[in-house]
Amino acid sequence: MTTTTDDVLTTATFVGGPTIAFTYAGRTFLTDPTFDQPGDYDNGVTLRKLVGPALQPEALGPIDVVLLSHDQHADNLDHAGRDVLARVPVVLSTPDAAARITGVRGLEPWEQVDLGDVVVTAVPARHGPEGAEALTGHVTGFVLEATGEPTVYVSGDNASIDVVAAIARRFGGIELALLFVGGADVGRFPDEPLTLDAARASAVADLLVEAVVVPVHHSDWAHFVDPVSAVVDRFARAGRADRLVVVPRGVPTEVRGRRRLT
Repeated sequence: MTTTTDDVLTTATFVGGPTIAFTYAGRTFLTDPTFDQPGDYDNGVTLRKLVGPALQPEALGPIDVVLLSHDQHADNLDHAGRDVLARVPVVLSTPDAAARITGVRGLEPWEQVDLGDVVVTAVPARHGPEGAEALTGHVTGFVLEATGEPTVYVSGDNASIDVVAAIARRFGGIELALLFVGGADVGRFPDEPLTLDAARASAVADLLVEAVVVPVHHSDWAHFVDPVSAVVDRFARAGRADRLVVVPRGVPTEVRGRRRLT
């Protein structure tokens, strides 16, 4: 017999950009640390940060694990974020990031790491259209599983609906999805975003039918096309506003959702 219950899936604190801290199985996880103040970053393409972090790292308390989508772009890992990595006991990312940053553990797609009571699986992500890796580099997402806890998907900088479909087939019953949205566009691919835009985020919600969706990476940088209001509007028009939780900046927030109990 299967029943459902309204439950706290996590407590999350949104710092800004792709950076959100959330609790899971008694640990605190942090995605893509970005704590610099506004400024420009030039690495072939100029990225302009418009808004600084809502909080400094110290305000978040101890971080147990960093889930780093990739290290090659400043809007996912900036100067202050690199300092954070050095103070965190476990940092998971791509093999490329591990080759460039001391202390990072690189995971291939579908590779798992056992953190004791939490299993983290690196899952595919594609930072743009098919074949984009030659320009954008390799990125990763993550799935978290633990006994008695919701299954959590962290998309990283993924723009592909097909990639999420493959993840959904492998992990039935994802209950919380942290989606990197914003429809990022730096002019490299005129017809395709680098991250999920509002329409693609809505399509992903169709695939993750049991998931509460928390959008991140939707603001603070000049190259984002779809603000979080576009995601809110799209979910509302699709009749799934009750599945979207927009976490306010700098405020620890309980994310609640319907959980399956078998």
